[in-house]
Amino acid sequence: MRAVRLFEYGVPSKLTVAEVAQPMPTARQIRVRVHAAAVNPIDAKIRAGSLRAIIRPALPFTPGMDVSGVVDAVGAQVTRFKPGDEVFASPSHKTMGSYAEFVCFDEREAAPKPRNLDHVQAASLPLVGLTAWDALTKHLRVQQGQSVLIHAGAGGLGTIAIQLAKHLGARVYTTCSAGNVAFVKSLGADVAIDYAKEDYAQVAKDVDAVVESLGGEHMDRAIQLVKRGGRVALLTSGMADGVKRFGLALGVLHTAGRLLSIALKARFTRGVVAFPMNRRADGESLAKLGALVEQGVIKPVIDSVLSLDQIVLAHEKVESGRCRGKVVLAIA
Repeated sequence: MRAVRLFEYGVPSKLTVAEVAQPMPTARQIRVRVHAAAVNPIDAKIRAGSLRAIIRPALPFTPGMDVSGVVDAVGAQVTRFKPGDEVFASPSHKTMGSYAEFVCFDEREAAPKPRNLDHVQAASLPLVGLTAWDALTKHLRVQQGQSVLIHAGAGGLGTIAIQLAKHLGARVYTTCSAGNVAFVKSLGADVAIDYAKEDYAQVAKDVDAVVESLGGEHMDRAIQLVKRGGRVALLTSGMADGVKRFGLALGVLHTAGRLLSIALKARFTRGVVAFPMNRRADGESLAKLGALVEQGVIKPVIDSVLSLDQIVLAHEKVESGRCRGKVVLAIA
């Protein structure tokens, strides 16, 4: 099969397309014929090697943690799916590899593909959808009538988080560029904050919850702008910057210490619950998200569709930070 391979960490041009053997599913795994795979910012960080402290696959490897396709083969203990089923998933980093014609992962990480979406649209949703789902429903516990600030509303995560928060009944604040104000409002944002002209910490002062995805000083700012007793989901740990600045071992310790300091300071000075979180590769949650997609509550937002051979361009586009929605690879 054809697959993207990374033989050494570095810039996007380190990614190449090669012929490799098809993977074989283990007892609990399904093998999926990949029709489309999305490219995420975390993929770029893994490729660059900046997350080696926590995600360190053996080189060479095939990246990719978003997939939509058709089940091609199943392991002996698989009960949820059969060959021919259309599925979408965000496999864990331990079984990533969706930039390929076939990929294997645990059946519990997959869900039936929403019937009203094609594979390109479906592939754009799992990772950001699960991140938004876990942040808003499980960690922030957003309820009807509350207010929430979501950063980078025009990005892959932001576009889905806005729609989900609105569905939950929240008043939604989001940051974006001037050119995206009308766009994020069309997704459901009540207040669009032009980050070049306005201080979001003043506009969104005393919101009930914050989805913090910018990192750095913005983590501390989130603690100060949320109301007393509010909740903050920290989606960016700062691990990559810490390792770059201090080296692998000290970078990990520095990042862990900073996150603990932020959490303790938030709790004891303002009664705020602040915690780092990552999405869980959970098929049951993904199925719930898929149901909302079929109801028309959540709609995918695609920035661009590229081929497997354009993987370098895909990573360059994602790293630019200027995508409106998701970059997706059409593979089959």
